[in-house]
Amino acid sequence: MSTGGPALPVPPGLVEAFRAWEQALTAGDTETLAQLTAPGSSTLRGDADGLLVGHDAIAPTLGTEPARRVVQTHVQVTDPDHALVVAVTELARGGRGQQSQLWARTPEGWRLTAAHVSTPAPALDTRVWRVVGDPLVPGATAGPLVGETVAVKDVFAVAGQKVGAGNPAWEAAAPVERADATVVDTLVEAGAAITGIARTDEFAWSLGGTNHHYGTPPNPRAPRRVPGGSSNGPASAVSLGHATIGLGTDTAGSTRVPAAYQGLTGFRPTHGTVPMHGVMALAPSFDTVGWMTRSPTLARDVGEVLLPPDAAVDGSDLVVVPELLAAAEPDVRAAVETWVADQGLVVREGWPLGELASWVRAFGTWQAWEAWSVRGGWLADRLDTLGADVRTRFRHAASVEKPDADAAYDVVQTARQRLRDLLGDRVLVLPTASSVAPFPGAGVQAVRDATLRLTCLAPLLGAPAVSLPLATRDGLPCGVSLLAAPGRDRALLDLAVSLS
Repeated sequence: MSTGGPALPVPPGLVEAFRAWEQALTAGDTETLAQLTAPGSSTLRGDADGLLVGHDAIAPTLGTEPARRVVQTHVQVTDPDHALVVAVTELARGGRGQQSQLWARTPEGWRLTAAHVSTPAPALDTRVWRVVGDPLVPGATAGPLVGETVAVKDVFAVAGQKVGAGNPAWEAAAPVERADATVVDTLVEAGAAITGIARTDEFAWSLGGTNHHYGTPPNPRAPRRVPGGSSNGPASAVSLGHATIGLGTDTAGSTRVPAAYQGLTGFRPTHGTVPMHGVMALAPSFDTVGWMTRSPTLARDVGEVLLPPDAAVDGSDLVVVPELLAAAEPDVRAAVETWVADQGLVVREGWPLGELASWVRAFGTWQAWEAWSVRGGWLADRLDTLGADVRTRFRHAASVEKPDADAAYDVVQTARQRLRDLLGDRVLVLPTASSVAPFPGAGVQAVRDATLRLTCLAPLLGAPAVSLPLATRDGLPCGVSLLAAPGRDRALLDLAVSLS
């Protein structure tokens, strides 16, 4: 162990503490790692996935670093009670990394107060991408989207590639596509280059973004939290700066929720407005193409390429329904309330939403019936190829009886008309998701259920919705959604730009 900077001696016990850390890391001894990490809210740990602040946030991640050995160690002693240790490491998988650690002497011994770990980036982050190119498909040399790059969700046909749908068994059996999906071809003709095919939750049936087979794409705006699904790969690609446009689908919120979780703009058009030719279906009554960008302006630019002229009366009066605001957690609700206050005059109305719970159930039942209708033939003998969460949904879908599905469809139609009457030519303002992005684990399903109460309104209406990025007081991303009557897509995107 060498020293640098002023010729101060290495304080007693520091070397032993550093070695204890490395031994505990090698052994997976998370208890010792947690003990050697300084307690309190000011302890820091950063890596490629982001910065964590506070012992409680750091503790669950300890022991997750890749296997390594230390090949060089350098120490700068600032005073007898503080020292910076920089170590060069060699990873078992190959390549070298570095770790910088700030140690402090406490009454309990030396403790790690701040650390930054760097490891060689993978040539291809398979959590985010299935296939990439440089580019995979060049864009036209002229057009309104020249210079933009697209991450395509793995449910769209791209000529010369398979549609993998987030499931290895499906991908293995899938044919190579002979032509692009209509929307992919339109974007390429407008000058956008296809960077690659990005991950999706299996068969696009999720709002969390944790693929059982390929892992969870990173959420750089909320480290270690889920990215949101099912358009998780395109969302992370845009958030990471790997692409400027994330092309996804939105059945029950699959572009809007990832956008809210990652601080992006996410758009779902009027049902049937953007062609679905060449796009794998989940529930055709609700499926739409959607897209995510880092700015509302680019989201509108994409809309000017993909959307037809508006077919409905323009109107920009904003309406807020307190019952829908109350469906969000307090931190998200406060962020939306602050945004609403900044807009000035917003009408608050109490809508008769006593049937909302039954509408949500009907939405889920009809979605499940359609999902099994389009995928059950292949999945009936292959449910074991699915991750646990998606497998549970498809098993439920297989159990839905036709009379129950027909009854659910009737409720969906009733809800659609009721909501259209209530909305009129105004714009509804509501939280995009019920909470900030949760951490992976058992709580994700409960968050999904709560969020569906908000996200299902747009597909029930068959209407356009755009999610704009907000942040809670703690700095975590969340979203506010604007929802307009069907056929008002361009006007809604114009409004989103003006309000941003």
